Amino acid sequence: MTTYQNYVKGEWISGEGVETELFNAITGEQIGTCSSAGLDYAGMIDYAKDKGGRALRKMTFTQRGLMLKELAMFLLKNKKRYYEVSSWTGATRVDSWIDIEGGIGNLFANASLRRQFPDLPYHVDGSAVPLSKGGSFIGHHIMVPKHGVAIHINAFNFPIWGMLEKIAVNLLAGVPAIVKPSEFTCYLTEVMVRDIIDSKILPEGALQLVCGLGRGVVDHVGTSDTVTFTGSAATGRKLKSLPHIVENSVSFNMEADSLNAAVLGKDAVPGTKDFDIFIKEIQKEITIKAGQKCTAVRRIIVPEDLVGDVQNALAARLDKNVVGDPNDPTVRMGSLATKLQVERVKANIEILQQEQSIVYGDLEDFNVVGADKNKGAFMSPIVFLNDDPHNKTSVHDVECFGPVSTIMPYKDLEDAVKLANMGKGSLVSSIITSDDQIATEFAVEAAHMHGRIHILNERCAAESTGHGSPMPLLTHGGPGRAGGGEEMGGVRGVKHYLQRTAIQGHPQTITTITQQFQVGADQPEAMPHVFRQHFEELKVGDTVFTHKHTVTEADIVNFANVSGDNFYAHVDATSLEGTMFEQRVAHGYFVLSKAAGLFVDPKKGPVLLNYGIDECRFTKPVYIGTTMGVRFTVKEKIDQEKKNDADVAKGIVKFLVDMYDETGDTIGVATILTMVKKLDQSK
Repeated sequence: MTTYQNYVKGEWISGEGVETELFNAITGEQIGTCSSAGLDYAGMIDYAKDKGGRALRKMTFTQRGLMLKELAMFLLKNKKRYYEVSSWTGATRVDSWIDIEGGIGNLFANASLRRQFPDLPYHVDGSAVPLSKGGSFIGHHIMVPKHGVAIHINAFNFPIWGMLEKIAVNLLAGVPAIVKPSEFTCYLTEVMVRDIIDSKILPEGALQLVCGLGRGVVDHVGTSDTVTFTGSAATGRKLKSLPHIVENSVSFNMEADSLNAAVLGKDAVPGTKDFDIFIKEIQKEITIKAGQKCTAVRRIIVPEDLVGDVQNALAARLDKNVVGDPNDPTVRMGSLATKLQVERVKANIEILQQEQSIVYGDLEDFNVVGADKNKGAFMSPIVFLNDDPHNKTSVHDVECFGPVSTIMPYKDLEDAVKLANMGKGSLVSSIITSDDQIATEFAVEAAHMHGRIHILNERCAAESTGHGSPMPLLTHGGPGRAGGGEEMGGVRGVKHYLQRTAIQGHPQTITTITQQFQVGADQPEAMPHVFRQHFEELKVGDTVFTHKHTVTEADIVNFANVSGDNFYAHVDATSLEGTMFEQRVAHGYFVLSKAAGLFVDPKKGPVLLNYGIDECRFTKPVYIGTTMGVRFTVKEKIDQEKKNDADVAKGIVKFLVDMYDETGDTIGVATILTMVKKLDQSK
């Protein structure tokens, strides 16, 4: 018996009394208790802001990303213990892998996002906006970490993934978190959080934990705070409508009940690989985590003439499914998380039985391997058949959060879309088809009611992550019944924890704030040449003003011969009538190449290589006799971490290449990227 504790203001403490008794879902034995009664939630929020928030906001995106990477590596080394405890929730090895290593994968994915943010504590969003005729007044947007706390209220089904997929995002953004897992499976979350705290990888105050009912956990949130909720729509709506959350415009993200659908395309008939893929995917969605996934398939939508084939094929596959103790190697489906959850699922099955029939499974008569089904939270897979889904509609309203799904017929694709959308908003819908026109029509017509459309066929099945797997770099959430929220999503998800603010001023001021050169800002002449300076020595705005070159006919002819580009506007003066050109025009790539010849300092130095070209534009024709020059300006610096001790310490420098003619007009503009060696090779 263990008392599972809360991590509050730097200490592990027990709540008052016992709020919840905790049980092994396989054996039915009590493993401990938990309570959050008496916790100082106002103090926890203040501690998170003052301690964790301050420390995180001082770190750059690069530093925060590397922190997540270090944490992910640390947790992987400790995963054996998490798998052991995860089995107590009724999870099989595969179920636990999704929860544990899937959650850790979110840390890795978000750590990699550091490269898409500047090496600053805040983000520079988009491009500058000119606000004046003369160019002395411009606007831009920056996004700074909110000076608040993220409070994550998670469901019982993914005690690890639910925490890690959320905190990975807020920590990268520079915001601390208070995590409140479900009291029923909080013991697994607590085991991992203890390791996280002991590792000291996160700044103190960046993560706190509430094990127990958590009553009052959102009572003190304010304008800068964010609440995320995963669970029932009824509870989510109640929290979202609390007066102080509404009055303070507290950011509230909800992921709620979801009656997800999978559609079998009319081309995927029995005997095709796509039909077999469909049956396998449905079987997985019913049995993985014993159906306790917010993304599980609840409605199986199939062509009306294939209902019998699907029913028989699915039954044959489910017959091979073994229910029991996950520690038995023959078991493919464990138990539900608690006996209470079994009772809730049975209650909803009784509602659905009023309009539809069970065609596979039995609530009482089923076998369990390696355990006593009366002591554990076991349940048979249940498949319903609904022969009139447009009129027998409880299937579109009632979610059985367990190994339960319903087969229903459709007449044509329009009908299939209508049925999928009758769920009133879901996290995901799948369609299994090799007909790209069917896939396109379904995706376009159904997307407005589904957070994700999963298109599956034999061409991608081997590498597909599956209907039920939201990915960290894609959004997870859905409209309507699914909560109307959005989480994860790569850079998009991080921005939920940042405040976007418009800044206005002189280009030099905006350059200083954004650390990106803005046209119209100061351009002091670089001394020495920028190619002679190391990464640390370069300053945004430093400029090389090159010598000039007058374009000749020989330049055009020679470039055409070397490049093989004999486009008529460059080589045939007789073909220019009716075009925008007055005479033969120099190749744009010649202009850029000549610009490189003007701005490059050829001697060996800190510049290691040219890394690429961005945003190249040719803005004015360059004729024979045009005299061109280049203003070559340090635009932005992007730090890079060393891959290993033997790696060269370096960074990426973006240079603005402003090519102009004798009138001062810009004839072309580009951004080139160079890899530049650092003075300090130790980091």
